[in-house]
Amino acid sequence: MVKLDHRASALRSRLRATVTALALGMAGMTPALIAGVVALPVQAQQFPAFRQALAEGVAENQALSTFYRENGYRPIWTSAEDATRRTALVSALSRVGEHGLPEARYDLDGLLAAFSAVETERDRGLLEARASMVFLQYANDIHSGLIDPRSIDREMMVRELPRLDPSELMRDFAGAEPIAFIRNLAPSSPEYARLYRARQELVQTIAQGGWGPQVQAGSLAPGDRGQAVIQLRNRLIAQGFMPRIATGSYDSVMQQAVRAFQESVGLEADGVAGNATIRAINTDPQERLRAITVAQERERWLNIPRGDRHVWVNLTDFVVRVVDFDQVTFETRSVIGSRQNQTPEFSDMMEYMDINPTWTLPRSIIGEYWGALSSGGARHLNLIDNAGRVVPREYVDFAAYSPQTLPYDVQQPPGPGNALGEVKFMFPNQYAIYLHDTPSRSLFSHETRAYSHGCVRLADPREFAYALLAVQEDDPVSYYHMIQRTGRLTRVPLVTPIPVHLVYRTAYTSVTGQMNYRNDVYGRDARIYDALVAAGVEVGA
Repeated sequence: MVKLDHRASALRSRLRATVTALALGMAGMTPALIAGVVALPVQAQQFPAFRQALAEGVAENQALSTFYRENGYRPIWTSAEDATRRTALVSALSRVGEHGLPEARYDLDGLLAAFSAVETERDRGLLEARASMVFLQYANDIHSGLIDPRSIDREMMVRELPRLDPSELMRDFAGAEPIAFIRNLAPSSPEYARLYRARQELVQTIAQGGWGPQVQAGSLAPGDRGQAVIQLRNRLIAQGFMPRIATGSYDSVMQQAVRAFQESVGLEADGVAGNATIRAINTDPQERLRAITVAQERERWLNIPRGDRHVWVNLTDFVVRVVDFDQVTFETRSVIGSRQNQTPEFSDMMEYMDINPTWTLPRSIIGEYWGALSSGGARHLNLIDNAGRVVPREYVDFAAYSPQTLPYDVQQPPGPGNALGEVKFMFPNQYAIYLHDTPSRSLFSHETRAYSHGCVRLADPREFAYALLAVQEDDPVSYYHMIQRTGRLTRVPLVTPIPVHLVYRTAYTSVTGQMNYRNDVYGRDARIYDALVAAGVEVGA
């Protein structure tokens, strides 16, 4: 079952009395202990039992051991002065489900019960350690993710997580305003805020019965009438694509709503509800909730400064965008790696573009040309030695080598037929992934565009180059073509390198908060969802 808002509300109501008691620093304590806590600042030397228990409780956590040793084993959770910290932590833990995190992982009920059960200074010392452990776990999860993407796919999901330094975290928290500090642990990106809001709205929609009956038709078109059209109308209204009107015909208003829906799910926006559109509009809201939950986790993985200007490559919607201050200022269709040659996910800095590039074949691709190379074919490819010289093929005994042991690079020189087209955009990385032009233009007309060996091909590479050069050249178009017409490989540095993020989002928002959904091309999100469920996240059947 989905954990809905009313459950969180009930939990908060049930805990209110305990939280109030904690705020006074008195829950479950004996009168003598209460008097001692209220009367004096708690110093470790005054309560050796507290100090000993706390040291034992954090002994296996080096960061916590160091923190408490350096602060003289003073409490940050369990004295009378720590009420605001306790309240902030309890409030945050009571709402973890809203972030797609597992409630059982932090055992809020158990933590509150431990506060209520304190009778001795040893109890309090162990509780202090427990509260800090829970806080570190929560901070780590909400800031940079519950699971490590490499545990899902070590080869393709290679993003480095922005994990917090636990020692620094504890020191900063001890000196900060607790409520704001804990609130700011979650990603501050506009996307995370919009996903959070969309998730809450969808949870409420599901609680109220969802989007209504599914459309009982294979396809519908403008001019149609009948019960299926009414079902389509109602689901468009429920999903926010159509005003609440009583029309019973597939009129121009519905046609426009269908176009908007099609755009939100990556279909051709023709306003005709064909089979693919009907399947998408009939998607269960629980499935969309799962996609948003995975997107929240992915957003935590990317809790880093993205750059006021950056390149955003969302593999699932086959589009590359230039984003300036959260606004898309340029976009172009793309082709990504095939299911057999998937494009990895990572972030890097784009440093330069090569106009009139050469193509040096990766070893993994040379095998596809081996027969032609060894038999005198593929004359558009050259063998290049370590000094950069072309090696005549008649001097090479191909029978003595394999594609992996060939002591030469295989390279295609610049030209109209070059596999990289007339420009490539480089962010040097160990995966040999970059963005580039291509002579294979027909693939951009396909709806699903997963065909490459892993690199990302651009439908409008010249325009993309102009957009990047515009910040450093008065006339980027003339500058680009002056170089391109030479036919020679020319490296053009980007005066200000631009961050590039290769991401994989099957659920994402527009700047207005409109949800967009895409197919799970590589099946990665399904595996992430399974891992989240295994970690205790409860999203729905």
